[in-house]
Amino acid sequence: MHAATEATIDAVVIGGGAAGLNGALMLARSRRSVVVIDGGTPRNAPADGVHGLLGQEGVPPAELLRRGREEVRGYGGEVISAVPAAPSAEGDPRFTVTLADGSTLRARRLLVATGLRDVLPDVPGLARHWGHGVVHCPYCHGWEVRDEPIGILAVGPASVHHALLFRQLTDDLVYFTRDTVLDEETRARFAARAIRVVDTPVAAVESTGDGRIEGVRLTDGQLVARRVIAVATGMWARTEGLAGLELPMEDLPGGMGRHFATGTAGASPVRGVWVAGNATDPSAQVGASAAAGALSGAHINADLATADTDAALAAAVSATAVG
Repeated sequence: MHAATEATIDAVVIGGGAAGLNGALMLARSRRSVVVIDGGTPRNAPADGVHGLLGQEGVPPAELLRRGREEVRGYGGEVISAVPAAPSAEGDPRFTVTLADGSTLRARRLLVATGLRDVLPDVPGLARHWGHGVVHCPYCHGWEVRDEPIGILAVGPASVHHALLFRQLTDDLVYFTRDTVLDEETRARFAARAIRVVDTPVAAVESTGDGRIEGVRLTDGQLVARRVIAVATGMWARTEGLAGLELPMEDLPGGMGRHFATGTAGASPVRGVWVAGNATDPSAQVGASAAAGALSGAHINADLATADTDAALAAAVSATAVG
């Protein structure tokens, strides 16, 4: 059993990505006891680098997390490799977090920063290129695929906006409607921007012998040569092991995913629980997720400071009454 299980911890952070680690950093720097539970499956693991993060442009995701863990530990926080199995509220608030190995952690507050899972459309040959030739965010990966022949695999209305953003990055853009509806006004707008529209159904994404994307194979046998595929993913918050908290959730428009519903600074309706990062804000990049984690961490510390003061006052009043 981990040493941290022997006493009640100020805060347990579930999720060791940018949001969770930055929240833990704020708490540890406030001299709070904090344990981060890191399941080891970050959303951006397939990517070569983190982009749009000032001062850390291009840093490999694994390196950024390594530095973050080191910084948290440098202030006395702990990071453990584990998977939560059943966090449950006990009032006051107090929580017991049972890990997959059966050990437990007791905490006064929880920060849920489990991130999300990207779900790709079921197109043969697509998933193998995820994070490299297959991208979803023009801000995360756009510069790296500039001027390449890009194909947009439509999944719904969100793909129209997607296409306009990627058009900024290349003059050679093809929009594959798949089974989605594209109205005449949108077709006219695409034509004005020299975006080619292909209505023939997509059969597969084909690869070259050296493992790169060759193009999009249509059901009529035609191969539309492409080097990059952009697709809006379904974004589903990771909820494994969290059912006991009964945190409310909200659906994304068009059935594109689900996330935790939160208020100011990630506060949830469940007393003592905050949520930060992609688990509650699916569109947040690494910098925004880290900032959200820091804000939640600060609010958790403030909440604990109030609770500590209330407890100290109650103890003082009780001692005076007895005296």
